[in-house]
Amino acid sequence: QRAKFMVLNALQADEAGKKEEALSLYMEAADLCIKTMNEPMSASTKKQLQKLAKESLDRAEAIKTSKQLASLSQLDSLFDFDESLKLTTSTTSVTKPKDTTSKPTHSRNEPTQPTTSTSHAPSSGGERYTKEEIAVLRFTSMINGREYLPFMAADLQERFAFPMPYSDKHGILELSKKQRERLGGWKRPDEFMNEPQMILTVSSLSIMQTVVSDCSFVASLAISAAYERKYNKKLITSIIYPQNRKGDPIYNPCGKYMVKLHLNGVFRKVVIDDRLPVDRQGKLLCSYSANRNELWVSLVEKAYMKVMGGYDFPGSNSNIDLHSLTGWIPERQSLRDKNFDYDGFFQKVRDRFHKGHCLATISTGMISEAEADRAGLVPTHAYAVLDVQVVYGIKLLQLKNPWSHLRWKGNYSAHDDAHWTPELRKALNYDNKYAQEFDNGVFWIDWESAMHFYDTFYMNWNPELFPKTTCRHASWLAKDGPTKDSYTLGNNPQYKLEVRNKGATAVWVLLTRHITEKEDFAENKEFITLLVYLNEGKKVYYPYSPPPHIDGVRINSPHYLTRIQVPENGPHRYTLVVSQYEKHKNIRYTLRVYSFTDFKFSSIDNPYKMNKRIQGEWTAQTAGGCSNNKATYGNNPIYQLNIEGSGQAQLLIQLRAPKSYSNGFDIICVGTNGEKPFNKTTSGAFRPGYSALELTVPCGTYNVIPCTFSPQQIASFFLDIGSSVQSTKISRLK
Repeated sequence: QRAKFMVLNALQADEAGKKEEALSLYMEAADLCIKTMNEPMSASTKKQLQKLAKESLDRAEAIKTSKQLASLSQLDSLFDFDESLKLTTSTTSVTKPKDTTSKPTHSRNEPTQPTTSTSHAPSSGGERYTKEEIAVLRFTSMINGREYLPFMAADLQERFAFPMPYSDKHGILELSKKQRERLGGWKRPDEFMNEPQMILTVSSLSIMQTVVSDCSFVASLAISAAYERKYNKKLITSIIYPQNRKGDPIYNPCGKYMVKLHLNGVFRKVVIDDRLPVDRQGKLLCSYSANRNELWVSLVEKAYMKVMGGYDFPGSNSNIDLHSLTGWIPERQSLRDKNFDYDGFFQKVRDRFHKGHCLATISTGMISEAEADRAGLVPTHAYAVLDVQVVYGIKLLQLKNPWSHLRWKGNYSAHDDAHWTPELRKALNYDNKYAQEFDNGVFWIDWESAMHFYDTFYMNWNPELFPKTTCRHASWLAKDGPTKDSYTLGNNPQYKLEVRNKGATAVWVLLTRHITEKEDFAENKEFITLLVYLNEGKKVYYPYSPPPHIDGVRINSPHYLTRIQVPENGPHRYTLVVSQYEKHKNIRYTLRVYSFTDFKFSSIDNPYKMNKRIQGEWTAQTAGGCSNNKATYGNNPIYQLNIEGSGQAQLLIQLRAPKSYSNGFDIICVGTNGEKPFNKTTSGAFRPGYSALELTVPCGTYNVIPCTFSPQQIASFFLDIGSSVQSTKISRLK
């Protein structure tokens, strides 16, 4: 089998003109056949091996003597970009296969969905990543101590054919406690399957969860399989390699596979071998397909578990899992929100579900054992949503327990003869009598009961709904700004979004925090959100002055989706601010914008070439208070700015002081090279802890007077001054 697979790969390389790669594979296949013929075997098998070896050697010899490899000079020209790679041996030598290890991509073209060629969404060969973005993607390629590089076109040339069964260089995965207790060993498919196949039939009903606590992932596999089967689109099977010419994943007797997962902002390659954990009876201790000899479920799960650090990972939710599997846009809806529109939400999900626009799962919260037993449900457990229907005014969900057994026992369950009228059974093509005899974990539940027992509804939206998209990858260091942003947003990452629309439209923005450690799922302390301001795309310094147009809820999920309803008659400009509840460590993140119409998305420029921090204090002699205190106001510290030049200067002045005091500052115009813009201006209302002011002024001399609202408020402070003119000098007058 391995020899045949190698010859198949050699033929494909041969036809593609990759003669060196084909030659190497032919020679290795022939060598494997010759060595194997020394082992005991039937005459027919030996005859097949002899034939395969002869065909491989004949084709290899033909390549050696062909004109394409006839002269050394021709070979040299193939490698003239690097002198160290020039061949120095004879033309008949077999060169080592090229290293196909991918490097972090410099292109912004990611295979998540079609990208329209506009100023904001790069077409092929368009916009490239910045150095910062490359650094972010490189840093977050290390997940749980292993490197997963961005998926590139070169990865389609990954080598999968080997004389000996492939073993992952990272070794076997860490097992869960239940797996360790039952483990009989690690086996390859041909050791416990008669005729291993990658896919027999893609069906949600055949997917079985075992002892791994990844119910949300298995539920995600189930709804992806249901979508693929219903719409005949390769949603989940397209991420598995190797593939045949039709793009279908195939069984590899050599044991190497590659799975493409969307992780930390981009699709990444995950390489695994086919060794799977089995118990002492030879039964799989990982998720599997009820169709014997079918491998895809176990292999996709293994790839995901590898990234998550092993089969002992603490669990996640289907928003995270589905986004990793498909790149589809994650959204969550709490069913416990006080202002939740139950009917409107159900209607939206039903309409979009049947158009193939979204995939859905639903999860229970904490339920007592007694209540869970009565209901037939599992606490804190994810269920796949297989169907959404309204029949005779009754709102119904068809759900699947990833365990493939244990079902709902309430209204419209298999044993509820009272609600299953002949008309309803006919409308849904459902035989509850048959279902009573066979528990496959699939059941119907009415919407009212679902809202009572379930906590959260998860949806992942097809990104192809949006013809325009782009993204930014960035970092936010813990040292940048205060731990909490309840007083100032001045150090938060901020972006300008300009939507160029005529009619009313919608723009979605997905904030994704990059995950690099297993503990980020189990004990995540990073609560993130996205704030949207109607601020003409200008920088925001105060959280609630003005109040945000969209005040996001801070959650400890890696994904946060913001929907912006854009009124007609654009363009409209927004300021987007990344926010955390408390910063504990450096974070890396991706912002991806999805739109129906043209837009421009960019970081807000920092025009300040000169930046200086001054540490000062209000003492018993200098704490003069605000200008209302005429007798003492003159005692305050005074700092003078001399801005050289004849043009305009942009200034940013920020004052930081203890939050127990309200502070502010005044600016006095001493003189300019042109007309005075003002005699005196202020930072505005006095604020606890922080005040800021941006202004554009003629070059000249200005005095800055920091002060507290009341006199004799003794404290230290920081005065940060930024100027667009490099030759700005600052001195203290008193």
